[in-house]
Amino acid sequence: MDINNKMSYSADDIHILQGLEGVRKRPAMYIGSTNTIGLHHLVWEVVDNSVDEALSGFGDKITVTIHKDGSLSVLDEGRGIPCGINKETGRPAVEIVFTELHAGGKFNSAVYKSAAGLHGVGASVTNALSVYCDVTVYINGEINHIRFENGGHLVTPLEKLGNTKKHGTLVRFLPDPTIFTTVDFKRETIAGHLQESAFLMKGVKFILVDERTGDNQEFYYENGLVEYISHINVNKKELTPIADFTDVDENTGISTEIALQYCSEDYNETILSYVNNVRTREGGTHETGFRAGITRAVNDFGETYNILRGKKLDGNDVREGLTAIISLKIPEKLLEFEGQTKGKLGTQEATYIVQNIIYNKFTYYLTENRELASIIIKKCLDSQVARIAARKAKDDARTVKKAKNEVILSDKLTPAQSKDYAKNELFIVEGDSAGGSAKKGRDRLHQAILPLRGKPLNTDGLPIATVMKNEEIATIINTIGAGFGQTFNIEDIHYGKIIIMTDADVDGSHIQTLLLTFFYHFMRPLITNGNVYIAVPPLYRIYKEDANHKIKQEYAWDDEGLENAKKKIGAGYKVSRYKGLGEMDAVQLKETTMDPKTRLLIRVDIEDPLLADARVSTLMGKDTTSRKKWVEENVDFNEVDTFIKEVK
Repeated sequence: MDINNKMSYSADDIHILQGLEGVRKRPAMYIGSTNTIGLHHLVWEVVDNSVDEALSGFGDKITVTIHKDGSLSVLDEGRGIPCGINKETGRPAVEIVFTELHAGGKFNSAVYKSAAGLHGVGASVTNALSVYCDVTVYINGEINHIRFENGGHLVTPLEKLGNTKKHGTLVRFLPDPTIFTTVDFKRETIAGHLQESAFLMKGVKFILVDERTGDNQEFYYENGLVEYISHINVNKKELTPIADFTDVDENTGISTEIALQYCSEDYNETILSYVNNVRTREGGTHETGFRAGITRAVNDFGETYNILRGKKLDGNDVREGLTAIISLKIPEKLLEFEGQTKGKLGTQEATYIVQNIIYNKFTYYLTENRELASIIIKKCLDSQVARIAARKAKDDARTVKKAKNEVILSDKLTPAQSKDYAKNELFIVEGDSAGGSAKKGRDRLHQAILPLRGKPLNTDGLPIATVMKNEEIATIINTIGAGFGQTFNIEDIHYGKIIIMTDADVDGSHIQTLLLTFFYHFMRPLITNGNVYIAVPPLYRIYKEDANHKIKQEYAWDDEGLENAKKKIGAGYKVSRYKGLGEMDAVQLKETTMDPKTRLLIRVDIEDPLLADARVSTLMGKDTTSRKKWVEENVDFNEVDTFIKEVK
């Protein structure tokens, strides 16, 4: 470091970002990212304000319109944002809402008893990251209008446009293309969010209008969470009817609704939780209470009626095949989230409230439905037997080092030498040829290679016994070393990264999809924990030999990169188009696709569990008509799928 530069650091180097400048300077701090996920976060912030109005009993219709010019508008029938002068600042309240962080009525329990937007940054952040934000408010019989441009700068002060009998707020904004990597709103993404909100707010209609295509959708559900469960389990084999429980705690004012259903031939649990209509993706105290309460209810009932015969069920046994939705409405004074993103509920009162509700209500449900109770407990006992048997088989495999099955399963694997599993990487490679190059080019200490022979089995909808008969799948399970299905334990995995490395063609994409389907159904924590990646090999090698016979080369992953590489190499270049991994030698494969310093990986993530489940069922299920229809309507083969996030 230059000592003179270091010493020049002074008071004048301290910059104060005024108003919304900080949001534009560091947008990811407020919306998470500047990719398509962050772009749609702008929509959620505005929609959630309208949802809060409906949640408080004002308005039962919210309309979202994607306009042809790339802007988006949200119209509600709430009370309308106040337009009077705020005594503290001397400015119109609506102007403050759209220009000041942490300003709004959500902090006043007299205005909103429970609300999603309690951090008060939503509307102002959307304004800050937009080319323009135009707001029309219908309130007190008047039409009020205000407009901001270029990152929240006021260009049209609050003005009265006329009189009206309407009430509500219309917000229209155009995202700033200099901030976001894409400003193309995805209709499917927005539709999923609105549908989710409609499930949670029975009796409120959500309308999506896409002026670009002329497509309109409406979401309205009178039975709320019951219809939500039915939607999630539409492709599953039901074991029990859907049960729905509601209650309000008199001491805290916390209201709780829980809907649940058991499905057979399902080895995962699906628990979605919400607080004030905001998805708590990381769970929290309400999920803790639910898990404890339902486990105790089933165990106590089974013991009371001597069904368990002295056995005690583990929580995993009780929840296998269970789909449950937990929705809480918590007053502002008790609401506590862990972290800015509101991803995890921290309200301690929610633990015992939810635990008591599910314990009492589900115990009564089992008592009143003895036949169903027997079916549920039998499934739980079967899960316990399978879990214990699988654990025993795993332990036996560890002790019998040279068992015949282990030799058959493991002869393809070239293992990593290190036992520091968190640093180890497993490359699942398409074909023996690429597998051979990968073995030569790997880091022997931390990288293991498992070549595939042919395409893996499509495991969607298959019973676990059938899945286990497939040699490729059995090899993957044995190699990862953490079990599968209910017995899968993320803490036992032998690799911090599972990297799928296939050719950049249709067959390679199919193999990726088949493997991801298996992980999704039988090792889902691998995905949710961020352990699954897709390798991105280059498409081109651009090179030339100079007068001293030295090779100058560049790699390109797309056509734009190809043109840039040609310019960098200069006249006389040659281009190799890779048709598959097998065309690379070990050195090339290492420096482009395997070396952590130079490679590009795509991390697989589940951003929306509801949408992910529906998409897996559509794309990998047996209904070819639905699959063809979805592909024709949604797939753009020039874009990376919205379910995955690109990271280096």
